[in-house]
Amino acid sequence: MTSTTREPQLEGLMTFLAAARLGRYTAAAEVLGVNHSTVSRRIASLEEAMGGRVLVRTTSGWEVTDLGRRALAVAERIEASVRELSGDGEAVQGMVRIAAPDAFTSVFLAPAMTRLQARHPALAVELIAATQRVRQNRSGVDLEIVVGRPQVHRAFATAICSYSLRLYATPSYLERAGVPETIGDLARHPLVYYIESSLQVDDLDLAVQALPASPASVRSTSVFAHVEATAAGAGVGLLPDFLGDADPRLVRVLDGRFAHPLRYWAVTRDEGPRNPVVAEALEAIRAYIASPTP
Repeated sequence: MTSTTREPQLEGLMTFLAAARLGRYTAAAEVLGVNHSTVSRRIASLEEAMGGRVLVRTTSGWEVTDLGRRALAVAERIEASVRELSGDGEAVQGMVRIAAPDAFTSVFLAPAMTRLQARHPALAVELIAATQRVRQNRSGVDLEIVVGRPQVHRAFATAICSYSLRLYATPSYLERAGVPETIGDLARHPLVYYIESSLQVDDLDLAVQALPASPASVRSTSVFAHVEATAAGAGVGLLPDFLGDADPRLVRVLDGRFAHPLRYWAVTRDEGPRNPVVAEALEAIRAYIASPTP
């Protein structure tokens, strides 16, 4: 008797690999140079051959099933073998999408990815500015940089650098309004920081709990607006030290008496660390932070 069971096709496996990494059929279609319906058809054929679902839809994109993880491991081995056969084992190509807070993106991520892309011209990089908690389900990005240790299922998280929120002001503001000598003195000074109702990151929210209530002040969802408002004399700014210390317009306030330590974490979905593009991007970020000058 002839079996009617179909074997998974290479085309379907590699299409599934792209969709699993990117979390969206449209993104996979863009990378593969095909249309959305082709991606859907190939994955449906793979699922028919394997006898079950390899991807399930969530509110944030497509997630890999337990059966899909078996297919993922096979697809990754094939990908590595093809790269080895082509003699292109050191080349990085395709696309990497990274979401990160504004300050981290500007100071660390953009230059790190520029350096990486210069080494690998076939690599496309998309940077998405986002100061938010890590999402429990796939977010449509390959790598998320978040503030504070993330609590997320089926993900790989690693700390990449530490910094502190400190207090800053301009010398002219301090001359006009007086220099705070204690934490309590800050009750007389407008605090430039995030809009409380829009703050999504617990670790950033905790930073103000040790400070007294502020008079009416300039607040924003953008850390760069915090810097500029502080530099314009709006009050005392609560800023990342890697931004505040680098700005010649600003001086530290209550230096040595207030600092809120924080850490940036990199988060990828469970298959992310095995993705060579994601691994290269993460290593490039670490390398740039360790040595920002070429």
